[in-house]
Amino acid sequence: MEILNVKNLGFTYAGAASKALTDISFTVNKGDLVLMLGATGSGKSTLLRLLKREVAPQGAFEGTVTFDGKNFSQMTDLEGASRIGFVCQQPEQQIVCDKVWHELAFGLENLGCPSSEIRKRVSEMAAYFGIEEWFMRSTAELSGGEKQLLNLASVMVMQPDIILLDEPTAQLDPIAASSFITSITKLNREFGTTVIVVEHHLEELLPEATSLLALKDGRIQFSGSVSGVIKNMSDDRDILPSLPAAVRLFPASCPLTVADARRLIADNYKNTTASLNAPGYSHSDSIALEFSHVYFRYEKNLPDVLSDLSLTVFENEIFCLLGGNGSGKTTLLSAAAGLVRPFDGVIRLFGKKIKDYKGQELRNSCVAYLPQDVQTLFLRNTVREELHGADLSQFPFDLSHLMDRHPYDLSGGEQELLALALVLSQHPRILLADEPTKGLDALNKDRITGIFKDLRSKGITVVIVTHDTEFAAKTADRCALLFRGEIMSEGTPREFFGSNAFYTTPASRMTRGIYKNAVTVEDVSELLRINGRRS
Repeated sequence: MEILNVKNLGFTYAGAASKALTDISFTVNKGDLVLMLGATGSGKSTLLRLLKREVAPQGAFEGTVTFDGKNFSQMTDLEGASRIGFVCQQPEQQIVCDKVWHELAFGLENLGCPSSEIRKRVSEMAAYFGIEEWFMRSTAELSGGEKQLLNLASVMVMQPDIILLDEPTAQLDPIAASSFITSITKLNREFGTTVIVVEHHLEELLPEATSLLALKDGRIQFSGSVSGVIKNMSDDRDILPSLPAAVRLFPASCPLTVADARRLIADNYKNTTASLNAPGYSHSDSIALEFSHVYFRYEKNLPDVLSDLSLTVFENEIFCLLGGNGSGKTTLLSAAAGLVRPFDGVIRLFGKKIKDYKGQELRNSCVAYLPQDVQTLFLRNTVREELHGADLSQFPFDLSHLMDRHPYDLSGGEQELLALALVLSQHPRILLADEPTKGLDALNKDRITGIFKDLRSKGITVVIVTHDTEFAAKTADRCALLFRGEIMSEGTPREFFGSNAFYTTPASRMTRGIYKNAVTVEDVSELLRINGRRS
């Protein structure tokens, strides 16, 4: 039974010269789980926000949207708020209350529900999502994964008919992301809640989707069943790279899970050559960034966030730091940028203690910091004003079509590219980047990889905090795992991801026990070519 009908939808942002969306038409049935795909800037987030009136962007709207047989314009504010739920990409932007229990109750209070009904629904939802243990905690104390789970629970407590999710796992570590996706699919299966989700990390969502919607340049390029759409776009160089590793390796066979791809490899390919010959990694003798027995906590009575942390990053090196939400990764970058000061231990940049840098010396052509919330960098009304004076010729991505847009009207991925352009215009000796690929499609991630490697070739050191294991495996010279403020392991990508069980890549999981230290799709593809098919 149809729940959502979008017909001939078009949209132009206020002040923009061209449309962001053109002639969008599709239907969604009750109980569907629709996965929306597309390159960065293809219109996914814009379309999703237009399906929720309260967060719709300003601009010229064309066409019609019908929800459960009623035109959007005929829906009451109460219906719009309660029947259509929305979870955004950045968890902090959706939380409005200081306590977990109050955040869960906030929506129901605004709907005017009786207090007895609120208590019943809140307690039931907290138990369902496993929130009981942190029910009374401050929302500011929660990890990124906990905040996003709280956002989902706060929406679901209002019992919506449909829930819209915009890159909900973009800032979650692999384990938290997997848990969050399990919650989404469970809601879809057990409650029949209709789900439309925009997501770049598709390994676990794709097998659960009932249909796919692929956008390109503001238009629907493909739509239909999962297998049908994948086969139709198997030659599309814009979208295929964004699909899971299993599909990229075997687009004709279309294995939807790592387990399916693993069986396909084991049954059809030899393993005479178990591993690739990889050149050893040698780093510079000069040290760019050094932490020596560093301790840091945000308040006197709170536990240490960084605990006896020692770390060395060498000049002209790309160093990727991974770890769970709340492990101290962002704090580490903030300390390296001089934004917070440890209460014990020493941090050195290029052999000089951070505390010995005076005035703006640290900022002027030494350290550039790309924060996790890139909106904090935007101070102007248009992209053109933000980039005034910047040399755009050094960037392999094109921002010219966004020049007249307000930075806040850009998609998450476009904001990330704009912010990267801004910090690189400082010409730093070391770049500290916190989740630089969140919201980006595969092609733009590859471009970011190219940018970072180009920076390295020019003598610039790059330190990256990321949850994206595939990106780290393709980009880093070395990787490290941070746990409870300490470095627990480090090594080259093949050493690091080849030995990890959870903080590893899909390529490593699908070949574990068949081949050794194959951590990228390119590694697996080369091993399959070398070994050949079984007769």
